[in-house]
Amino acid sequence: MSELKPAEIVKELDTYIIGQKNAKRSVAIALRNRWRRRQVDPELRDEIAPKNIILIGPTGVGKTEIARRLAKLTDSPFYKVEASKFTEVGYVGRDVESMVRDLLELTINHQKEREQQAVVGKAMENAEERVLDLLLPDSGQRRAQPSFPALGDDAGESPPAAEDAPPSSATRDKLRKMLREGKLNNRHVDLEVPDRSMPMVEIFSNTGMEEMGINFKDMLGSLLPRGPVKKRQVTVSDALNILAQEEAQSLVDMEKVVRESIEKVEQSGIIFLDEIDKITGKEGGHGPDISREGVQRDLLPIVEGSSVNTKHGPVKTDHILFIASGAFHTSKPSDLIPELQGRFPIRVELDSLGRDDFVRILTEPKNALLLQYIALLRTEGVEISFEDEAVEEIAKIAEDVNVQTENIGARRLHTLMEHLLENILFDAPEMTGQKHVIDKAFVEDKFRNVREDQDLSRYIL
Repeated sequence: MSELKPAEIVKELDTYIIGQKNAKRSVAIALRNRWRRRQVDPELRDEIAPKNIILIGPTGVGKTEIARRLAKLTDSPFYKVEASKFTEVGYVGRDVESMVRDLLELTINHQKEREQQAVVGKAMENAEERVLDLLLPDSGQRRAQPSFPALGDDAGESPPAAEDAPPSSATRDKLRKMLREGKLNNRHVDLEVPDRSMPMVEIFSNTGMEEMGINFKDMLGSLLPRGPVKKRQVTVSDALNILAQEEAQSLVDMEKVVRESIEKVEQSGIIFLDEIDKITGKEGGHGPDISREGVQRDLLPIVEGSSVNTKHGPVKTDHILFIASGAFHTSKPSDLIPELQGRFPIRVELDSLGRDDFVRILTEPKNALLLQYIALLRTEGVEISFEDEAVEEIAKIAEDVNVQTENIGARRLHTLMEHLLENILFDAPEMTGQKHVIDKAFVEDKFRNVREDQDLSRYIL
């Protein structure tokens, strides 16, 4: 993060997201400020609160993609949730604290996978030894015994009888070599695996306990007898994989993983609150509207900074960065309760996308839509290419349909591309070795009937 300057963050975002310069600059500054805060003296560090952001703009212009790419870029814990999922305490539904718990669970799982990758070598060595013990049962018992008699008081003690001598280590080494060469992969062994059918019980209440997933086995610990074991007959290669996973899990210090995950969430977590405009209720509303302002009140302490109880311990939200987004078609940010408005000081309006933007979206990003379809059809041995005029025509149609119907931004391109290439995608298995050039005439012909019939256009596109 120390090497990621704001300009470089924007440059990285440009490789995936077209336009929206102001939004990219705002999130880049917010991200850099997080690194700056951690360089400040500890006395002042805790006083510096993150500058939360509201991204305002129609759907399909890149709001979610900016936040998602930002988190990947900095390897920050990231969780996206729709604000409309939440309900006021007292109503059936999810409470706002659940998003912090979900963020922590995702971070713990990610951190655990990393730790397991770090010990994969040692885990495989241990798994090999356990498989050899299955192949040579006696060697597993005697491997820990000394290969020579212990010296006792009687210096003339006789050596062990031949039948009591442990199996030769040469046999074990020979089997190990065959195991590593894959010569034993298809051989079957009996493997005992734990029965993980202990039920998980979810507790639903209004006290913040919902969805914490209380596991009675974890709660009671040693009071419960050892869980049942199932015996399975598996191939040696499968046994290696199963045992390597078990060993990797046993080698990981879960207390350390949880501790580091909590710190990571508290210091660099990002929560993306989508559709925040859907909880801007109107005064005197009826029906579902009555809970909207209540959701905002419940959200306020989380954004301001509070401690959320999880099954792994409390998590402080003081320095989690909240990025909210919404189209705000029928409302505006000032419709949020004043206290919540004050917690989102940075507001950025994203631009609607036009024809030129669509052309760039189709061709420029690393994951450009045209490149995706070219790669998909290449798996069938079919080569397709797009002429510049065809790309311009697709962009023009996308702009026209967005104007005439609902403006869904760049997502309109997915609909158009599927309709345009429908026949080729369907017949591709029988077209191996063929090449197709998509020109302007092909695009016009494919969309002629749809464009002439406005009702059909609304239905199909």
